[in-house]
Amino acid sequence: MAAGPGAHRGPSAVRLVWVYPDLLSTYGDRGNVLVLERRARLRGLAVESVVVNADQAVPQQADIYLMGGGEDLPQVLAARRLRADGGLKVAAGRGAVVFAVCAGYQLLGTEFGGVDGEPLPGLEVLNISSGRGERRAVGEIVADVDPVLGVPRLTGFENHQGVTRLGPGVKPLARVSAGTGNGDGTEGAYAARVLGTYLHGPALVRNPGLADLLLTWAVGVLPPLPEAAESWTRQLREQRLDAVASMSG
Repeated sequence: MAAGPGAHRGPSAVRLVWVYPDLLSTYGDRGNVLVLERRARLRGLAVESVVVNADQAVPQQADIYLMGGGEDLPQVLAARRLRADGGLKVAAGRGAVVFAVCAGYQLLGTEFGGVDGEPLPGLEVLNISSGRGERRAVGEIVADVDPVLGVPRLTGFENHQGVTRLGPGVKPLARVSAGTGNGDGTEGAYAARVLGTYLHGPALVRNPGLADLLLTWAVGVLPPLPEAAESWTRQLREQRLDAVASMSG
């Protein structure tokens, strides 16, 4: 990666690109875009959002790129088109923020499991590889984030059969306390400004601290939000964490 999380540019407007929602957008993943827009605007930052479908070129000069989850065949189609397009890899290489969920997370790696589980080439944006596990992971997940990132405990919903292995230069996003995640006790992965996770929910709705991390990587240190703007989000987090605790208790 060309630039690490500490290098901030401070654009006049935060430029968001939602990549291939016609192929990769399950479980309300559009909510991740909406949360970033709202949390930026609440801080007085202008936002420009672009939806890029699979028949369009991925722009290379945006600040944050988002990909959601998807079924096996759409995931395969997305991989082929994104590899041929090359725009997302170029953007990540110059230091743009990339946030990907579930199928999108797997696509960032060197390979992933195809429709029949066969290994297929990924985008090689993140040094991970994914395959198909024996059991499907379905349900609530709770995970404690790498302390370096300064993000509170994650809560989300997972529905996948993927097993993801992290290669050199990549760190696990979090350690699982409930749920499956990558399949080895960790959940998600990150390197420089590229971050992937299996969490739906949507992930950034349930975890505003993660949304703020992405914004910080893009524009620099953010001012805190007023208490009134955080009350509903805090209630949702507490409700989901309490629900998981009661199920395991």
